[in-house]
Amino acid sequence: MLMIVWMDQMQAERRTEMFNVFLLLMLLSEIIAASSQMLLKKSANKEHSSFIKEYLNPYVIIGYGLLVLSMVICIVCYGDDKLGYMGTVVMEPVNYVLVMIMSRFIFGEKITSKKVIGALLIIGGIMVFNILG
Repeated sequence: MLMIVWMDQMQAERRTEMFNVFLLLMLLSEIIAASSQMLLKKSANKEHSSFIKEYLNPYVIIGYGLLVLSMVICIVCYGDDKLGYMGTVVMEPVNYVLVMIMSRFIFGEKITSKKVIGALLIIGGIMVFNILG
């Protein structure tokens, strides 16, 4: 009987560790997606000499490559039993907060009170989901 309890406890610890791994993977995916958006915006802000150079330049190619990598990581996270589909979907809005912060440092964009309120609502929603979910 003691052996069964011990094995159940070990399985629960492994599930918690895997949850942490998938949660970290999901956060990595959002950081990659935000970085790709920064590259795409950097390309969009430049003047290009031709239509082809507008869409086939290093910023665009690397930006879309990072976006695909982010999508693949998200798909892997969808398969996790503990984080699950809803947990992955709920974590995706972190991207909006990351883009706001990265835009401030990379492009010098202002962080307005409305953006801060929106970011706080996003973070609050994620916390409520994780506490109640």
